Amino acid sequence: MTTFSKYVGIHYSGLKAPVSRLPQLQVFECLIGSEPAKVEPYDAAARYWCRKEVGKYIRELLLSENEVIIGVDHSFSFPESYFLDHTLPDWGTFLEYFTDRWPAHYDHMYVDFLRKKNPILGDTRDLRLCEKWSSNVKSIFSSGVCADESRSSLAGLPWLKELRCDPKLSERVQFWPFDDFFIEPQHSVIAEVNSSLFRNRYSIEGRESHDHDAYSIARWLQEMDCRGALSTYFNPPLTLPERRIAALEGWILGVR
Repeated sequence: MTTFSKYVGIHYSGLKAPVSRLPQLQVFECLIGSEPAKVEPYDAAARYWCRKEVGKYIRELLLSENEVIIGVDHSFSFPESYFLDHTLPDWGTFLEYFTDRWPAHYDHMYVDFLRKKNPILGDTRDLRLCEKWSSNVKSIFSSGVCADESRSSLAGLPWLKELRCDPKLSERVQFWPFDDFFIEPQHSVIAEVNSSLFRNRYSIEGRESHDHDAYSIARWLQEMDCRGALSTYFNPPLTLPERRIAALEGWILGVR
């Protein structure tokens, strides 16, 4: 028996502005037993999504259907040290605090401009616990040119805040693992993923790399759910102190 009825993979990008249409922004979705298919932007005349439109798509999907899981390819939080340095008790407070200082969801705001004007200070060696369990990961506090992975996270966090603060979603959506590692019945889930964990499992078959990343996320979510294995990934082998850290920092679904 599966937990979800629809699986969505999103390859994110923090380039340019929220209204800029980007080839790196890709969305794939599938049902049980179907091949992940590319979701086209709302604007029929547009080739690519923009971040503002992706936020609208996620909200409308979560409002219209139950038991959807959405994997988004960017970091959902910062290392624990940031919470301690700024006296932030939980993830919801962090999202409010960050978005007030980093309004990257404004239509014509660029992440690189915000980063230059209001740098995020922290130890460049500081990683989240889930990143220490992974490989080839750089700290979000790294100085110099902003890597695309870091830029995506900084651009995506304000949209997570908007979704989490939406009262129409609060009773039907879990932001994993911040709301709990255990998934409530008949709830949808938004989770952080890293497409590098999945992309080599599947033949690219002529897809562009960003398309393939989104495809791979949706297909992995579907396959693991159909195998009855997704629940084990929702429950990584963490100690109680590590779970408390993950409640602040988040976790990458698929890392065990």
